Amino acid sequence: MLYKYKMAGSIRTAVVGASGYAGAELLRLAAGHPDLDVAYLAAGTRAGEQVGSLYPSLEPAYPATTMESFDPDHVAGFDLVFFAMPHGAAMELVPEVLPKVGRVVDLSADFRLTDPAAYPRWYGEPHTHPELLAEAVLGIPEIYRDKIKEARLVAAAGCYVTAAALGLAPLVRSGIIERRGVIVDAASGISGAGGSPSATTHFSSANENFCAYGLLTHRHTPEIEQASGAQVLFTPHLAPMTRGILATCYARPRSGETTESVLGALRDTYAGEQFVRVCDDSPSTKSTFASNSALLSARVDARTGWVIVLSALDNLVKGAAGQAIQCANITLGLDEESGLSAVGVYP
Repeated sequence: MLYKYKMAGSIRTAVVGASGYAGAELLRLAAGHPDLDVAYLAAGTRAGEQVGSLYPSLEPAYPATTMESFDPDHVAGFDLVFFAMPHGAAMELVPEVLPKVGRVVDLSADFRLTDPAAYPRWYGEPHTHPELLAEAVLGIPEIYRDKIKEARLVAAAGCYVTAAALGLAPLVRSGIIERRGVIVDAASGISGAGGSPSATTHFSSANENFCAYGLLTHRHTPEIEQASGAQVLFTPHLAPMTRGILATCYARPRSGETTESVLGALRDTYAGEQFVRVCDDSPSTKSTFASNSALLSARVDARTGWVIVLSALDNLVKGAAGQAIQCANITLGLDEESGLSAVGVYP
């Protein structure tokens, strides 16, 4: 049975992990949402601080609002709880919170994978509540919309997974490309690493630099494979920009495909989708800045026999907070576009 709500505009919402970049982006988007009432904010080490002190840009929407240490009892009876915490944290909290609230949308990887055995291999530790993996739905609305509608627990897909899967899944499912031997090269802005600085994300390290990391073992590989249906060699890169994902995917066609036929297949798949657009030109991250849009394009190289699919999005919006809100809208029975914009910021 779907959870019922008292009236529009009174969906009591909590954001757990409000002090991180994804949490802050959730607060920004929720401030413009006609139905979400953000009534509880929780943080870890920044508990006790006011939102406006940490993020002055949010102060007009959350004046004198203080983040608290998380107490599961404080969200009992809430309609919606977002978890925007590092991997491993939500895994322990969601089982306690889920029976007490209407819906949970988790932005971490804790409930994305359907196979419990994948967690020790890719994340180095077993899943402590594998019984919830069968209930959780991977949150990419354009691929899993029907399942999201009925879900109480949505595991919003991350930026790399979303960018790759949106480009590859339609071509795999229609038999246009081979399922094996797919290559995904993707570059991310530094905000994808979170707000805590490290040796690789400090300005002096990241500025004027471009590097690959997680070679052969990156933890989002199984998520890309699960969502796309392809065997993937995934290589992520860190780019000297704040926001954005650009994924370049290479696959072998199964038959005599052309650029026009592949673009046509993508256009057919995403016809009518507000937040996914198929372009003739190569997409750029700047074109998606601060929007919930994903831009796709493709080419077929007859000389080498490769299909190339390109995907660009904002890692903090369509790759994190915007996608989480889009999923929440669906599972709450709201207008899917509420609080979200396909229009980016430029320059």
